[in-house]
Amino acid sequence: MSQHRPAGASGSPGVVPALPDLPEATVARLPEYLRALHHLAESGHDTVSSEGLASAAGVNSAKLRKDLSHLGSYGTRGVGYDVALLVEQIEYVLGLTQRRAVALVGVGNLGHALAGYAGFGTRGFRIAALFDADPGRVGEQINGLTVRHIDELPACAAQESIAIGVIATPARAAQTVADQLVAAGVTSILNFAPCVLSVPEGVDVRKVDLAIELQILSFHEHRKASLTALPDTPGAGIAAIPNRLGGGGLGSSGTQEAVGS
Repeated sequence: MSQHRPAGASGSPGVVPALPDLPEATVARLPEYLRALHHLAESGHDTVSSEGLASAAGVNSAKLRKDLSHLGSYGTRGVGYDVALLVEQIEYVLGLTQRRAVALVGVGNLGHALAGYAGFGTRGFRIAALFDADPGRVGEQINGLTVRHIDELPACAAQESIAIGVIATPARAAQTVADQLVAAGVTSILNFAPCVLSVPEGVDVRKVDLAIELQILSFHEHRKASLTALPDTPGAGIAAIPNRLGGGGLGSSGTQEAVGS
């Protein structure tokens, strides 16, 4: 979930002549294509058809071809896409031609797990610094890094050229941490705290809320269960919901208060 769409920028000469202004949905799918391409390369594949890559990435081939056309990559009829070239193109567009330094703030259970995750290194990132406000955490060693006090963030961000920050703190501390990251020059934030952050123009935020994802899955489970037990009377399933909740249906305004409000 993104709070801000990244602004378009001009690229330098390279695999892609200029950095394209991509639709947000396309940007969100490029990492999936890249993951699939790396797997294909590791399996010894030099080329891949649009159908094969789409299947590996979990999208339909028409959508994939449209996404890749934004990069100027159309493949070769009867051959498909050059895997190595496409990896190069996508990595360039995603800015992964350099290993980006990341600061992680909050080394509780979630933060500790993130700090120890080896997958960041293979995806173009390195956890450069760990921070916490708890004196009991400061000085702790995690995956070769020493946890620093959050007050050291400005100096460390400048020294390590950190532009991306990860917030893994409780919700009550997240906004303060975001303010500190922005003040230290961080312009992109990945937020694991269950809250919405307020950030200045030009700062991009991605939010990862595991509870929300589970609630969405719960909806699908609920829907599948309801489809296997539909009432005989058309419309009775939805109409009966207010009565089961203790209400009398929709009011004259056509709205209904949320349960528990």
